[in-house]
Amino acid sequence: MEDSEHPKVPPLLKDAAQRVEIDDFRRDRLLAALTLIIGAAFCLGLPFALQAGAEFFLPLTAAIVVSIALVPLLEWLERRRVPSALAAFLALSSFLMLVNAALAIIVVPATGWFARIPESIPRIQTNLAPVIDFYSTLQKFVDRTLTSVASGSEATAQAMAATAPTSVVDYFISAAPAAAVQLLFAVLVIFFFLAGWTRLRRSTIRRRGSFDGAMQTARVIQNVVDATADYLATITMINALLGLIVSLLLWALGMPSPFMWGGIVSLCNFVPYLGPIVAAMLLGLGGLMTFDAVGVALLPAVIFIGVHLVEANLITPLVLGRRLTVNPLLILVSLSFWGWVWGTPGALLAVPLLLIVQTVLASTGTPDLAGFLFEHGTLTATEEMRERLNRKEFDRDG
Repeated sequence: MEDSEHPKVPPLLKDAAQRVEIDDFRRDRLLAALTLIIGAAFCLGLPFALQAGAEFFLPLTAAIVVSIALVPLLEWLERRRVPSALAAFLALSSFLMLVNAALAIIVVPATGWFARIPESIPRIQTNLAPVIDFYSTLQKFVDRTLTSVASGSEATAQAMAATAPTSVVDYFISAAPAAAVQLLFAVLVIFFFLAGWTRLRRSTIRRRGSFDGAMQTARVIQNVVDATADYLATITMINALLGLIVSLLLWALGMPSPFMWGGIVSLCNFVPYLGPIVAAMLLGLGGLMTFDAVGVALLPAVIFIGVHLVEANLITPLVLGRRLTVNPLLILVSLSFWGWVWGTPGALLAVPLLLIVQTVLASTGTPDLAGFLFEHGTLTATEEMRERLNRKEFDRDG
């Protein structure tokens, strides 16, 4: 076929072209193999690096996720001619005030409940006595758990309650100096990220070597911002409404500190599957500490489970819709991975990080991710070499 198309190409030149193509093909296969090996090694080593460097990577990742979620508010302020630095400060201040209020609602009453644990142990044991007598193995488990929880003296618990933090800043400072440093680092990252967001996005788009690449980059950035912000804003409103309903029902039941329990429910509900289980267990423990009858003591957990079933099966699918739906299997894998890497904070970040990765892959296309990052892919040398050889053949033939 080649001889009929190009009958005047000298045989020596044809042999040389074939040798070059074979050599380039081998080099491309070697490059592909090396790329796969390096990529596999990177994927295997990345979790351990993230786990070992959690003091740096965890606040950085959390700050980036929060920053992406605050971008719509930042852009709304900038469209009203607010300077970028001032808009970033206002967006960050709004977020910190919201978090401070939420943690104040939870942390301050929770210290009082913690102080009541030693004196509530007899009531808990009395309420659980029939169950413990029936399940002897559960007796050992509960005894070990209650002993570990109540290992501190009552005076220590009262001292901790007396020095209860009243804000998120006081909480982190009293918890550990390292936590305060990480909090300050995360706040600074959020501020500078937001302050330079418009300039960073513009420069990133302009660096692309083609118009199509620039448009694709702009589309990916916008899709990531929209998906992350929409998900976090929607799920926050849903969880806040869930916590408010549970708080009102617990208040009607006579449960002390109902808004603290509502805040705990809202916070736990950010972690799919596992969070509601933890919230139900905590409400069950709180009911056992408060009420004398076992049936009434379990009502707070039963109330939450009922409200959560309605929220998870009706409200959340209706509000989020199909656009922000994530595969449950991927959610479980993400929860397992990030929970193993960073513990509870990693579990809170699992779904937003999964949503960001899923949005990027959906926007760029999974087969051509390297092509999106480098615009020309990684294995184009052979094709270019063939074009050059064809040009040389026709020049010599002419």
